[in-house]
Amino acid sequence: MNTNRYVVGIVGATGAVGQELVRLLHERKFPLGGLRLFASARSAGRVVERFGQKLTIQEAKPGAFAGVDVAFFAAGGPVTRALAADAVKDGCLVIDKSSALRMEPTVPLVIPEINPQELRGHAGLVANPNCSTAVMLMGLWPLHRKFGVKRIIVSTYQSVSGTGAEAVRELEDQVQAHAHGRPLTHKIYPYQIAFNCIPQVDTFGGDGYTGEETKMAQESRKIMGLPHLKVSATCVRVPVVRAHSVSVSAEFERPVSLAEARAAVAAFPGAELVDEPAAKRYPTPLDFVEKVKCGVGRLRVDTAFENGLSFWVSGDNLWKGAALNAVQNAELMIREGWLKRKA
Repeated sequence: MNTNRYVVGIVGATGAVGQELVRLLHERKFPLGGLRLFASARSAGRVVERFGQKLTIQEAKPGAFAGVDVAFFAAGGPVTRALAADAVKDGCLVIDKSSALRMEPTVPLVIPEINPQELRGHAGLVANPNCSTAVMLMGLWPLHRKFGVKRIIVSTYQSVSGTGAEAVRELEDQVQAHAHGRPLTHKIYPYQIAFNCIPQVDTFGGDGYTGEETKMAQESRKIMGLPHLKVSATCVRVPVVRAHSVSVSAEFERPVSLAEARAAVAAFPGAELVDEPAAKRYPTPLDFVEKVKCGVGRLRVDTAFENGLSFWVSGDNLWKGAALNAVQNAELMIREGWLKRKA
């Protein structure tokens, strides 16, 4: 049994994902030998209390990671590109939330329930998948293992917490303004988000797909080991505070069975089957906030695809879509002896 304790750093500790990382490390009893919080220069020096411990926020900068065994990066691509290599040079394992490293051939992109073996070959860097990809694959992967997926058409219903705390405030302010008869203003999104849906997550590419839609396709192929998987995604921001949902229509190589599909999902450790149409039981975002598993339901034979299934997934974008997946990767590496503690 591994009895080592590890010094952990969190880059972007003042953000939503950073705060969830601190909470999950505590609640899951991660073997902490010390916790160091990093943020931008303007937050450096601030003292925060986390679970009875007073911690001083340090500036995330080159040379700051000496003595850190594993650093969770949750501060965006530019910070990762600026600091990750320096942290690795100091002997630190970096588990990164941003998209900066995901498609690098030498960087494992890992969901531990799907491709844990990829962690064995890490060279100091591990990438966390995009939030919508992670949630979707909790439903798709067990069905792929059973029937062999060929192509998917996906629509997402993504919460505003995926954009950040300012987006949550914008939604709340718009709801309050509506309730009190005041004009509704917007700054974070190109349109009002309250009582609305915005079919744009990230910027548009030359092919008409947004960055989020392209990530879902590319990351799904890499994580599942299916380089030729056909994916068409439409990503939509909806007025939900927390937890993403994804509607998937999938075509498979082999004939499908609803009974076998439900059994495959129910047996998968990353999913909770909630699929009782007659009782109006299916996953909703509210039901899967702060849950380790993602909910899978509305399973049905697809009427457009040969050997097709349609289904719905809801999962916490700040947990399985970000902080929880990163912590699970670190926990797995400790159990397997793939995370070495500095002397």
